[in-house]
Amino acid sequence: MHVVEWAYTGAVVSFFPSRVVAVSLFGFGVHWYGILYIAAFLLAFLLLPRLQKERGLTLSRNDWSDVLTSGILGVLIGGRIGYVLFYHPVYFVLHPLEIAAVWNGGMSSHGGLLGVGIALLLVTRRLHIPLLVLLDIAVVPGAVGLALGRLGNFINLELVGTVTSLPWGMSFPGFDGMRHPVQLYAVAKDLLIAAVCLWHLRRTRLLRPGGTFALFLLLYGVLRFLVEFVRAPDSPLVPLGLFTLTRGQLYSLPLLLLGIVLWVRWKFAARASS
Repeated sequence: MHVVEWAYTGAVVSFFPSRVVAVSLFGFGVHWYGILYIAAFLLAFLLLPRLQKERGLTLSRNDWSDVLTSGILGVLIGGRIGYVLFYHPVYFVLHPLEIAAVWNGGMSSHGGLLGVGIALLLVTRRLHIPLLVLLDIAVVPGAVGLALGRLGNFINLELVGTVTSLPWGMSFPGFDGMRHPVQLYAVAKDLLIAAVCLWHLRRTRLLRPGGTFALFLLLYGVLRFLVEFVRAPDSPLVPLGLFTLTRGQLYSLPLLLLGIVLWVRWKFAARASS
């Protein structure tokens, strides 16, 4: 993969000074990753009020602002704590001051999902709405946000794939051979999840809530597990008897199991009410 960079440098602003930094303002770098995070949050703010009709909600813009603020905190705090605990706990025990250095990179999608779940649980209690109703709606912009995060990984040339001879293999600085563009696989995975969940959300408008959220967990758990097979491990593998799993595969299993349980319960409840 050939990197094409263009830069314009003025007195106080620099455009595209590096691959990671999109704009430098007064010496402060605005990273692509941060821009994509902001884009994901703005998209959620636009989509959530429009999707709420699919589950009979009538929340105001102020209510959705509270929901989004809680979600943002859940993503950032949960994603960072998840990265620290799930992937490099020993390193951060030895370097505790770097836990807050999010600008150096390091977010866990599994931790972010857990953080959002806790945040939305708290906000639904305050707004007196069912948690599953909100989760059914939130998974659509949430999946798009995950896709934008993986696009940030691609721009930053991080989380590369394993060596491949396929014609779409790409070269990445610091890695030998042509590699799977696993970041783009993940983007496609998350956009597919968003599309399927949107279809299911609209198709099950008159049914009890929870099915779309369960479907999200099933799809994310299975597809993330599969994508991990072509992703170069960035942390030690985990031996489980006859199998050896990556951390991403290991942390996807609880999501998959929860999705199966919620899906079975939702299907039985839907049949009983029909």
